[in-house]
Amino acid sequence: MEQPLGITRVLNDAFGAPLTSLLQAMGIHPAHPGAPIKDGFALELLVAVALILFFILVRATLSVDKPNPAQQIAEMIHEFTGSNAEQIIGHGYERFQAFATCIFLFVVINNLLGLIPGLHTPTAAPYIPLGIAVPTFFYYHYFGFKEQGLAGYMKHFAGPIWWIAPLLFPIEIISHFARVMSLTIRLYANMFASDLVTLVFFWLFPFAIPALFLGLHAAVSLIQAYVFMLLAMIYLSQAVAHEH
Repeated sequence: MEQPLGITRVLNDAFGAPLTSLLQAMGIHPAHPGAPIKDGFALELLVAVALILFFILVRATLSVDKPNPAQQIAEMIHEFTGSNAEQIIGHGYERFQAFATCIFLFVVINNLLGLIPGLHTPTAAPYIPLGIAVPTFFYYHYFGFKEQGLAGYMKHFAGPIWWIAPLLFPIEIISHFARVMSLTIRLYANMFASDLVTLVFFWLFPFAIPALFLGLHAAVSLIQAYVFMLLAMIYLSQAVAHEH
C-alpha cells in the first residue's frame, strides 16, 4: 500500500474511527477501516479550505483605491466567469455566478495539483468528479423548481407536444441523471489519461521531454475545468428558462 500524505494521516487519526463507524452503519465497508480517508479527499478538502481563506482575504482587504494582488486576481476571475455566465444564462446570471466561479476554481486547482511532485491529481480518482457532479445536479434542479414551480418545471421534461409527452418524459428523466455520469466520466477520464501519459514519459525519458507533457497536463486541466463550468451554466440556463 502506498504511503498516504501527511494531511491524510492527520485526518485519519482525527476522524478515521468515527467515519468508519458511520460508513459501516450505512452498510459501507471501507477497504482500509483504520484509514478510510484517501489522499484525493484530503487534497480536495485542503483546496476547499484554501479557497475559503482566499475569499476571506479578498473580502477583508477589499479596496477601491489600492487593490492588492489577491483582489486583482479575484476581479479577473469574476470578470471571466461573469462574461461567460451572461452569454449562457442571460438575464439574472449574477445569482449563479458565485457557484460557477467556485466550480471553476475548485476543479482547476484540483486538476493542477498533479503538477506538484509527489502528489496525484485528485480528479483522476472517480469519486472526486462524482462529488462535484452530484451537487451540480441538485443545484440546477433546485433553482429549476424554485424559479418555475413544480408544474412549470415538469413541463420541461414533457416537451412541447402533449401526445408524445408519455414517451419523452421518462427519456428526459434518464438523460438528466445521465448528466451526472457524463460530468464525472469526462473529468475523470481526461485527468486520469493526462496523469498516466505524463508518468509514462517521465519513466521513459527522465529529462526534457516530460516537461512538454507537464504543459499538456496544465492545458488539459484548464480546459476540463472550463468545460465543467460551461456545462453547469448550460444546465442552469435550461432549468431556469421560461418557455414563451
